[in-house]
Amino acid sequence: MKRTLSFFIITIFINLFFVSGQVLAATRSLSLGMSGSDVTGLQNKLITFGYLASGKNTGYFGPLTDVALKKFQCDKNIICTNATVTGYGIYGPKTQAALATLTSSVSLPSPSTTFTTSVSAPWKGKLEFSGWIPYWRKDKGVEDTLSHLSQLTSVMPFGFTMKSDGTLVDTAKINEEPWKSFIATAKKNKVRIVPTVMWGDGDTIHAVLSDATKRVALEDEIAKLVKDNGFDGIDIDFEAKKHETKDYFSTFLKGLYQRMGNKWVYCTVEARMPLSHRYLSGQTIPADATDYANDYAMMNKYCDRVEIMAYDQGYVDRLLNSARSAPYAPVADPAWVENLVELAAQSIDRKKIVIGVPTYGYEYSVTPTSSGSYLYKMLWAFNYKYATDIATKLGITPTRTSANEIGFSYDPAVLAAVAPQGDDATGTQQALAAAAIVGNTGATVDTSKPFNFLSWSDAKAIKDKVDLAKKLGVRGVAVFKFDGGEDIGMWEVLK
Repeated sequence: MKRTLSFFIITIFINLFFVSGQVLAATRSLSLGMSGSDVTGLQNKLITFGYLASGKNTGYFGPLTDVALKKFQCDKNIICTNATVTGYGIYGPKTQAALATLTSSVSLPSPSTTFTTSVSAPWKGKLEFSGWIPYWRKDKGVEDTLSHLSQLTSVMPFGFTMKSDGTLVDTAKINEEPWKSFIATAKKNKVRIVPTVMWGDGDTIHAVLSDATKRVALEDEIAKLVKDNGFDGIDIDFEAKKHETKDYFSTFLKGLYQRMGNKWVYCTVEARMPLSHRYLSGQTIPADATDYANDYAMMNKYCDRVEIMAYDQGYVDRLLNSARSAPYAPVADPAWVENLVELAAQSIDRKKIVIGVPTYGYEYSVTPTSSGSYLYKMLWAFNYKYATDIATKLGITPTRTSANEIGFSYDPAVLAAVAPQGDDATGTQQALAAAAIVGNTGATVDTSKPFNFLSWSDAKAIKDKVDLAKKLGVRGVAVFKFDGGEDIGMWEVLK
């Protein structure tokens, strides 16, 4: 019946990256009985592409790895025989090249975590397309969206913010132009207007929602805002909440839902990863690893759409980090997104789930360390024209990364990095994590000296997410953001 949907600088360590374009082959062939970190890298690849069970990345090339590798060789017509033939069951140059090609092509591999439960069957109806218009680029965002209203189900003006006392601030100035005319046109085209309320201060969120008087007052204020302005609903985007806020937030959603009547409640939520992707095999999982700030079961009850912010991945997925070739600091790897959705679908009805899709990218400075890892410093987020202008200036042709986004690297000694300005600069919806040491399975470029790396979500990467939404049977996708700064080919994909 109704509703749901679903900024900053980071220093990163990651193993192996990207600057010249030369592929670095593995240093030795691998076979039954061998062990080492390179065996672990092979096993991680086999796990990622469904040839080896999750958790079998032991670093020892045993019978299970042998069977998995032989199946891969057969599937790819490299060699396939029961006879004793040189190369069968050996991870040599030909098999390494074939698996590296598979890794870089990233044709939406199956999730490496097995999910056995779901609260609902796949949604078989028409896919919904929605998106946010950020207040800081409202003029271009409105202009960008107006000519594509027929393709959209909802638009979320981004939006309203919160004071520390728990009251609303109309940061977007929603009753002024260009919003006023845009909203009227959207209504004529039967497109829902569901403004976003943004809040990212965990301490303040807890203080307000744990105070019954303030919580009820906020529920009343939001419901009144929606009804007085004739909005179709509200999008709740409360981020950085604490675990101890979980039940209070659920109570808030329940109270708001009851007050909204036939209006829609969209809920925008940070991505939740499977434990097998947050921690590598053999690592100790902290006792509080599942102390989540969002109760998915309660969101399923009190949100009409649950939009998962499936972007700003960076280096958080340790399993994929170890299975992908560097450079690897994606905005959103399709395999990562698939795992997020499958995990959410254990508690949330698929007909309510919406996959958040980015239109922007990140630039990193990458410095090799003496230990063989790399220091990543996230410089800034950007709209795609910033990257294509640099590529044109340097005569570089961007290529698909191992996450199937588009990207390239360059030597900062040749062209010093300059922060994107104006239309090339962009904001993001959530903050990236701080730093980490990450291992990759190899590199697709020369990593012998510092370099800069850019990766962004173009129309092809967006299409991957649309195809994934159809495959997983969820309700739709929501784009962050409609602001005139995206790859215009996106609109051909959102159909």
